Formats: sequence, C-alpha cells, structure tokens
Amino acid sequence: MKLGQWIGLLAIVLSSYILWQIREALLLAFAAVVLATTLNRLSRRFQRLGLKRGISVIISVLIFIALVVGFFWLIVPPFVDQFQELTRKVPQGLQRVNFWLLEQKTHIPPQLITYIPDINRLVQEAQRFISPVLGSSFAFLSGSLEALLKILLVLVLTGMFLADPKAYRKVFVRLFPSFYRRRIDGILDKCEESLEGWVTGAFIAMSAVGIMSVVGLSILGVPAALALGILAGFLNLIPNLGPTMSVIPAMAIALLDAPWKSLAVFIVYLVIQQIESNFLTPYVMARQVSLLPAVTLISQLFFVTFFGFLGLFLALPLTVVAKIWVQEILIKDILDQWNSDAERETEFVMISEVQNVINVQQPPPNDVPTKKEEE
Repeated sequence: MKLGQWIGLLAIVLSSYILWQIREALLLAFAAVVLATTLNRLSRRFQRLGLKRGISVIISVLIFIALVVGFFWLIVPPFVDQFQELTRKVPQGLQRVNFWLLEQKTHIPPQLITYIPDINRLVQEAQRFISPVLGSSFAFLSGSLEALLKILLVLVLTGMFLADPKAYRKVFVRLFPSFYRRRIDGILDKCEESLEGWVTGAFIAMSAVGIMSVVGLSILGVPAALALGILAGFLNLIPNLGPTMSVIPAMAIALLDAPWKSLAVFIVYLVIQQIESNFLTPYVMARQVSLLPAVTLISQLFFVTFFGFLGLFLALPLTVVAKIWVQEILIKDILDQWNSDAERETEFVMISEVQNVINVQQPPPNDVPTKKEEE
C-alpha cells in the first residue's frame, strides 16, 4: 500500500480505539439524546395547541419530573417496609424450621440423623459469605454515587439538547460532505420518528403490564400491589429479562404473607408475560417499530456484553436507530445503487450487442447506389 493508504488505515484504527475507550460516555450521550428527543416531540405537541416553545418545553420537563418523582414515591416506601418485615420474618422462619427438624430427629433412625442439616450451622456458614459483602459497603456506596453522577450527567445533557436542538443537529450534519447533508437531515428525521414510535409502543406495553399486574396482585391480596405493579411495568422496558426480574420481589413479598401466594404470583406473572409477549408487544411494536424478535434478542446480548446494564436498558432504541442508518445508507445508498448501476451497464452492453447484430444482418437500402452504378 501507498503511504496515504497506510495513514488512512492508521487513522481508522486509532479512531476505533478511541471510540471503544469512550464507549460508556457515548452511551450516556445517546441516552440523553433519546430523552431529549422524547421531550422535544412532546413539546411540539403542546406547540401545536398554540403554546410558545419555552412554555411547551417547561411543561414537558415538569411532566417528566412528576413521573420520576411519582415512580420513586410509590415504589421506595412500600419496598422499605417489606424489606424490614422480611428481615424480621426470615429469622423466625429459620427458627421454626430448626425446631421442626429437631422434632423429626426423634422419629428418624440414628443412621440418617447425620444427614439432617443443622440450621444454626448453616447460618454460621452463611455469615462467612455475608461478612465480606457487608465489608464492601464502601464499594457499594461509591458505585451508587457513580450511578447518581451518571444520571445527573444524562439529565444535564438532556437539558442542553432540549434548549436548542437545531444547533446541535446542525453541527452533526456538518460533519458530512455538503452534497450528502440534506440526505443526513432526512435520516435524522426518520430516526426521530422511529424513536417516538418506540417510546409510544413501550409506554403502551408498560402501562398494560402494570395495570394487569396491579389487578392480579390485588385479587390475590399481596401487600404493596401498586408498587409491585408499577415496578413490573417499568422493568417491561427491558424485553425478555425485565419480566423475570420483576417476578422475584413479588414472589418474595407474597411468601411473607402466605406460601401458596408465592406460587399464585408466579402463575399470574407467567400469564401476563404470555399475553404481553404473544399478543400485546407484537401488535404494538409492529405498528410503531418493526423489529424481528431474534434481532431484539441478539441486540440485547450484544449491548449487554459490551456496555453492561446500561447497554441492556438502551438495547432497543440503539437497535432502532442502527436499523434506520443501515437501511438508509448501507442498503439504499450503497447496495441498491450499486446493483442498479450494474444493471444499467449490463442493459447498455446488451442493447449495444443487439444493435451491432442488426446492423450486420441488415442489407443496404435500395436507394444507395452501388459501386458499378457510380462508375
């Protein structure tokens, strides 16, 4: 290769390395873009009602803050109460099991007594594993502070993007050649529409799952049914894995009330998940965002492997945007044009060959004098 080609290859490798090192920052910036796009579309709806831009943005931000505060206000207090009850009832349950085992030893042959576990010994063994976890509370606290700072960064970036979205969009468009900027602007419009469709579809599915969970848990008489239902709806934003994560706290709280309720909660959540995955999500997402189920699962595995939990949470919007860019640039602007150019060239060659054959086989016209007639 020539020197210029080596320099270009080195620039690509260095750019890829730098992007890989700052992948988490780029993911946080994308989260801010998704949130800002959603709030911007909501503010545009208020503008259509006759409100000014500034007032529409303020109303959209206040709605978002109200939803976040209401979510934590409804979720955190019931879970704190249930966790305190859990820490009180678990030792009582262990004592009952230990007492029952001691009673059974009198009715069991001496050869089998050695195989019966001692609860006190199990608790002592468990403390060896619990102590290091408790000792790492500083690491847990530092991780919580880091997560809080990341959330704060996303909110600040969202506010900046929302204040003047056209300026940031113009800067991004200018990174492309002048002849391609109008095309990029159209692709950004499609990305914005797709993100709005994903948000709408996710909100519909989340609301339906939350309402069904609240109704089912209320019928069973499970404590904190409203908080558990809201949590189930929120975790539904994570396809495939979210419903599994939401059933664990519901079964734990139901177990404190009555053992049979834990199994009933599992059945209720299983039915809700079947309704959501087989009827609700395919219908809603097919109308809002057309994504194949296998593509959704593969994108989750990919983003959670390289980006962690945040990548899992943003897997669907990232896939939606990536689909638009691949479809518009790689397929329509490169592959389809490449194919059409080849077809045009083949058609031109075929027409030329046919024309040459016709010219060879066609006799000269009668009005053209031959050589003898000219003499």
